[in-house]
Amino acid sequence: MNRVLFVLLFICNLLFSNNERDSLFSKLDAELQKKSFYDSQKEKRIKLLIKESAEADNLLGQYQIFDQIFEEYKFYHFDEALKYIEKNIQIGEKLDDELFFNQAKLKLGLLLVNSGRYKESIDALNEIKRDSLPETILNDYYIAYKEGYSGLSYYTKVTSNKSNYTQLYLAYQDSLYSRLKADSEEALRLKEKEYRDNRNLKMAIKVNDQRLSEADEGSRLYSLITFERSLLYELENNIAEQRKYLILSAISDIKASVKDNASLGTLAKILFIEGDLDRAHLYINFSYSDAEFYNSQLRFVNIANTMPLISKAYEEKTEKQKKKLEYSLIFISVLAAFLIIAIYVVYNQVKKVSIAKNELKVSNENLNKLNIELSELDQVKEHYIGSFLNLYSEYITKLDVYRKLVSKYVKANQMNALLDLSKSKQMIDEELEIFNKNFDSSFLHMHPDFVESVNSLLKEGDQIQLSKNDQLNTELRILALIKLGITSSSKIAKILRYSVNTIYNYRAAIKSMAKDKTSFEDLIKKIK
Repeated sequence: MNRVLFVLLFICNLLFSNNERDSLFSKLDAELQKKSFYDSQKEKRIKLLIKESAEADNLLGQYQIFDQIFEEYKFYHFDEALKYIEKNIQIGEKLDDELFFNQAKLKLGLLLVNSGRYKESIDALNEIKRDSLPETILNDYYIAYKEGYSGLSYYTKVTSNKSNYTQLYLAYQDSLYSRLKADSEEALRLKEKEYRDNRNLKMAIKVNDQRLSEADEGSRLYSLITFERSLLYELENNIAEQRKYLILSAISDIKASVKDNASLGTLAKILFIEGDLDRAHLYINFSYSDAEFYNSQLRFVNIANTMPLISKAYEEKTEKQKKKLEYSLIFISVLAAFLIIAIYVVYNQVKKVSIAKNELKVSNENLNKLNIELSELDQVKEHYIGSFLNLYSEYITKLDVYRKLVSKYVKANQMNALLDLSKSKQMIDEELEIFNKNFDSSFLHMHPDFVESVNSLLKEGDQIQLSKNDQLNTELRILALIKLGITSSSKIAKILRYSVNTIYNYRAAIKSMAKDKTSFEDLIKKIK
């Protein structure tokens, strides 16, 4: 009897867990559909503030409104947030107001820390005179230094630097902790982290409960607390609860228009491991889109480690589905052949032509449906080739950023030989050459008659002649990207490593050679 009761309770609990999981995913998917609405609301608030700032008749009024605009952009768009906080730094200098200057510098330091730019954050904070800070913002000063040195300690590969950064991190944490009220959010966060680091997960969850009770859903704070809750369940190896709080965190991020987020990307990794490739692919692309919009270097690095794996698995799944459809098409074709023979025999023997026609009609409809599905799968494949090219281009950009960053560090340490090496663009040029070669080969493999099709759309005498059959020129690469659905000149410029103006000029030049300038690019998209 007890065993039966236990089994029934287990089944009920399992059904409830699955229902809760499905309900949370449904809610998350619904919020993703409303993402543009939340973003538009934020954009409206920002536009009103910008209008107010233009009407401000003094620097003090501008400073206050710019500060509000900065707060709106802080977790929404890094570049815009940076622009407005730098404006406030300039206003502080013009007014010769040390408080305004330090407040803006401190917010700059926190912005850089939150976006993963730890060294730049420390440089900005070092410009602040600690003794001149009022008590009201001194806690933020210690928080910025603590987070900055924490990030440097975590990411540096130099052992001596790691030790130094860790000591500074602990020193600023101790200074901060001694100043905080025991029940303040920052104090509770530090206490929870201490419990988490010591693997006292029961107490960490208890502190997290207290923090969560005081946070509003749909706020950035709620997103942060639920994300940190998921870390606790990750340490417990409780995937169900980890997934639940990642979903809650992601929903809150969407409602608050937080683009600098980690929950959706982490959730995609879990779903990828569990084999839910459709959702994993959807969520990692949303996460990548947010990171690109915000310009988050830290998120780009995290996503870059996972996105190719998910995309590859998703494409493999799509390819398997395509093969199944192809096998079905062959099978139905064979059946259709037998059916035609049967119709002929039946027609001669029993003259039931009407029945045979109906059967043949059904068979043809099935064939048409399969052809449509196969066509749609080809479109999906082309779409994700475009995504892959964009990601590969971003990888080249990161290499260039890395080169510049190494150059900066070398300058600081006066290592001239390494500085000369870091200034070399040879690696970028080689990567770009490989990128172009791979793109040309892959595209021409899919569309072997592309060059001939393009030439058929051009005037006599303006047709393109290639020196190598397996290599495109710049004009054809631009047209190839348009064929793949990438029509924005700014995106094409980013992929091919040209300026936007250069892309405009190329497009205008090749349009001028077209027989039909108006519909030329539409005809390019229709090339088989």
